Amino acid sequence: MIKAGAEQSRTFEDGDRQVDIVALGIVTAAILLFVATGAAIGPAVVRSLAGQGPGPDRFLVNAFVLNIAIIIFGWSRYRELCAEIRQRKAAEQHARHLAETDPLTGFLNRRSFHRAVEDMVRQAALRDRKVVLAMIDLDNFKQVNDRNGHDTGDRLLQECARRISGCLPHGALISRIGGDEFSVALEFDRDREERVDRIAASLVEAIGQSAAQNFAGADVTASIGLARSDVAFSGVAHSDDAPERRNADALLEMADIAMYHAKRQGRNSFYWFETPMADEMRFRNDLESGIRQGIAMGEFVPFYERQVDLQTGELTGFEMLARWNSPRFGVVAPDIFIPVAEEIGAIAELSEGLIARALQDALEWDARLTLSVNISPVQMRDPWFAQKLLKLLLEAAFPPQRLEIEITESCLHQNIAQVRSLIDSLKNQGIKVCLDDFGTGFSSLAMLRSLPFDRIKIDRSFVTNLAGNKDSAAIVHAIALLGQGLDLPVTAEGIENDEVLSHLRQYGPIKGQGYLYGRPRPAEQLAEWLPGVAIVAAPETVNDLAILRSQIEARRREEQALSAPASQDPQFRLA
Repeated sequence: MIKAGAEQSRTFEDGDRQVDIVALGIVTAAILLFVATGAAIGPAVVRSLAGQGPGPDRFLVNAFVLNIAIIIFGWSRYRELCAEIRQRKAAEQHARHLAETDPLTGFLNRRSFHRAVEDMVRQAALRDRKVVLAMIDLDNFKQVNDRNGHDTGDRLLQECARRISGCLPHGALISRIGGDEFSVALEFDRDREERVDRIAASLVEAIGQSAAQNFAGADVTASIGLARSDVAFSGVAHSDDAPERRNADALLEMADIAMYHAKRQGRNSFYWFETPMADEMRFRNDLESGIRQGIAMGEFVPFYERQVDLQTGELTGFEMLARWNSPRFGVVAPDIFIPVAEEIGAIAELSEGLIARALQDALEWDARLTLSVNISPVQMRDPWFAQKLLKLLLEAAFPPQRLEIEITESCLHQNIAQVRSLIDSLKNQGIKVCLDDFGTGFSSLAMLRSLPFDRIKIDRSFVTNLAGNKDSAAIVHAIALLGQGLDLPVTAEGIENDEVLSHLRQYGPIKGQGYLYGRPRPAEQLAEWLPGVAIVAAPETVNDLAILRSQIEARRREEQALSAPASQDPQFRLA
């Protein structure tokens, strides 16, 4: 930074001299003319004052006085010109600074960072050194920004920027790429990769500390992707690009891919780019495109799982479970597409479409049967969710007392005031609210007592191992007793055999669901559960992400083998 500032200062001074030659030449000529006219009239003035001769020639006197005025005016103009030049140079320098830096953090912006990386790669190659580029994304920053306001978000970004600067060596390039994304580039010896690992680890730790120590309730961490300039990467830039241009583009893309890999691996960590990550990213892009297209085409459908009174065996209702009925990959389980839909901001549209269809299906059931629906934690942050749900109920003419909304326990620690407001709004409409996955999250008994839930649901991880695990049996029994004490009905999910069922019946009145009562089915395949409807075999659900990825890759290879016109048919494309 000091070196760059000195170079800019010399350029400024050189620019002044180039302009000053003209102004200074005029002043110099005026001074020479002043000396010449002064020498001509000086002796005559002296003789005139001594009474020894006539005074100086009037024309020369006038020229002498005029010359003095020219000198005064020229020097004044010269100083004004220098001031104008300094102001112009300062304005140009300020405009260049604004064009090349981020106003909030003072770091380089995306455009200037790209040029600086190209220069760094080129200079490092001359010294037989390599460049590492790190993409840093702040996890959960959007939630903090939405919850606490943009001023708090800006202060958090500035604090994270200060921590990032403190972890980096002299000469490193730092940029704010986007809203909550930073990028760092630095040189390193090819045999000292562990030094980069230490820097990346310190960045992860420092960013997490800055959020935890300075911003209450700001659960912000960092996901970092690393890429090195000596790793070849094909398919990033065109062959006619300059080599350094290809290096900069490749580094940015590789680091970005590695950063998203870090997010998918649990966040709050760093990963080096590896070639299989690019294939994983292409699969992810296919999945995102397929989800967006599937929402528009109505490919997401509700399946239903029976809920039964364990003491009487009577059917009490159904839980709606989302399935992706893809015409190419069959029925895809929600564990695969729900997290992706949440990340790309499509979960609200997907969920509301499913709820609307489920309400229409449930109108055909016995009026005593209830409909349970899970909502995403992302929807919990929508202040208008209760109003949107009421609109769906009105459009379907569905009785709100038959609807039960399930909220996962992990949602409660995000914003308890907003959760309470949402629950109150739902209950005011007559909708029941169930606390799902009880025992796996962070809620306390005091929170359970303070929030007006209508039911608690025991997580399947406890129920499935109930018969063979004393700890699970004790937990389930304790939750059943807790429900009785708080006058909250209890539902147990994950009942898969008669042994688990017999244990649960010992704990009092409990409603249950699980594969023992049948696997989830679409509305048109509920013959055994709803009399008068024909039964057909349910399609097999794809629950494994690796299987779905292999199917997509196989389909892509098939498409590549087809002729060009056929491969362009939208029926053959996922996205």
